[in-house]
Amino acid sequence: MKVGVIGAGVMGKGVAQSLAQSRHNVVLIDVSDEVLDQARTALFTNIRFSGFYNKDTEAEDPETVLSRVEFTTHYDSLSDADFIIENVPEQWDVKKEVYAQLEDYCPDSCIYLVNTSCISITKVGSITRRPDKVIGVHFMNPVPLKPVVEAIQGYHTSDTTIEATRSLLHTMGKEAILVQDLPGFVSNRISHLLMNEAAFVVQDQVASPEEVDDIFVKCFGHKMGPLHTADLIGLDTVVHSLDVLYESYQDPKYRVCPLLRKMVDAGLLGAKSGQGFFEHVIL
Repeated sequence: MKVGVIGAGVMGKGVAQSLAQSRHNVVLIDVSDEVLDQARTALFTNIRFSGFYNKDTEAEDPETVLSRVEFTTHYDSLSDADFIIENVPEQWDVKKEVYAQLEDYCPDSCIYLVNTSCISITKVGSITRRPDKVIGVHFMNPVPLKPVVEAIQGYHTSDTTIEATRSLLHTMGKEAILVQDLPGFVSNRISHLLMNEAAFVVQDQVASPEEVDDIFVKCFGHKMGPLHTADLIGLDTVVHSLDVLYESYQDPKYRVCPLLRKMVDAGLLGAKSGQGFFEHVIL
């Protein structure tokens, strides 16, 4: 199976790693060689360390896994792709430009998996010639360690596309929970309200980030607090998603916390930049 992965950010790297470790051939595309070089280094490190965490499976040599990944800035390697998994930022203009290029290079049989947390799958399908072959797949971070994804059925998504997507995900050791297409779907429509309100609590000096997260971890038994979760997702991604939710529903409950937007403007993006509500080590 050959899968094109568009975008070598946090999610794209995780998807590419998960696919390559599942013995799929991967074409990882981004806009610059510099970004791809960084992705190659990160993938090597992550694959090497994954052997320590997965004692039950026989670890392959990282170079063997990496040999299944083609790193490129060109779309012409997608002419025989079976699937595309698109992971570009939650900005409509960016996604629109990517799908225009995909339509020029991908075969008619190719299925598009939209890795989005908020943008309408039906809207993405409308800018392609194959709306029946467009489906949402909201991977969770870190992708290689999360066994379940939120799959989203657009208005025209066919049963054949749903089953083919389930089969691909199954080879990656992942289960799909299928939901219907409205902005934010299930996970982000609910979780982003929580993360945004947690930021308001910090902004209003009700509690520190540590205290906010401690309440959810120690009182409610969550594995991770809302602000640590926001850091892991990327504060810029959280802001983009909230903006999409606000625009889609025209509901003030989705307005972005000013502190959150200020942190993004200052370059405090969370785990990807090393600093968000908490400090992080960049691997």
